[in-house]
Amino acid sequence: MSGGCSSRVRHLVFLGMGNEQLKGHLDLLLLQVIADQPAHGYQLVCALRDRSDGAFNLPEGTVYPALHRLEGQGLVTSTWDEEAPRRRRVYRITAAGEQARRAQRTEWSRFARGMGGVLGASA
Repeated sequence: MSGGCSSRVRHLVFLGMGNEQLKGHLDLLLLQVIADQPAHGYQLVCALRDRSDGAFNLPEGTVYPALHRLEGQGLVTSTWDEEAPRRRRVYRITAAGEQARRAQRTEWSRFARGMGGVLGASA
């Protein structure tokens, strides 16, 4: 992951949906990004924003509590990166986190197929 965030972002937290709907999916989003590559918190904020084309422009105050919760549940682990110019925690997915990520992806796919069936192909 690159060090900086893309400058082509929209200034919205979550396009078209409320924070409550995001909370139900934030863990999966974080687990997916961390599974792709271990990262520190700011990198995760940037990755979510960039991968979603600005739809998930989340404040760090939303991401860090979620990371601490995931760590408390044993789904991610973190270590201090002392080599960077500034000391920071790097998060990695655990075996339990990978299992949870797969299960949540399956549930999300099932939900998305159901929504698509109800809303139609143009949704």
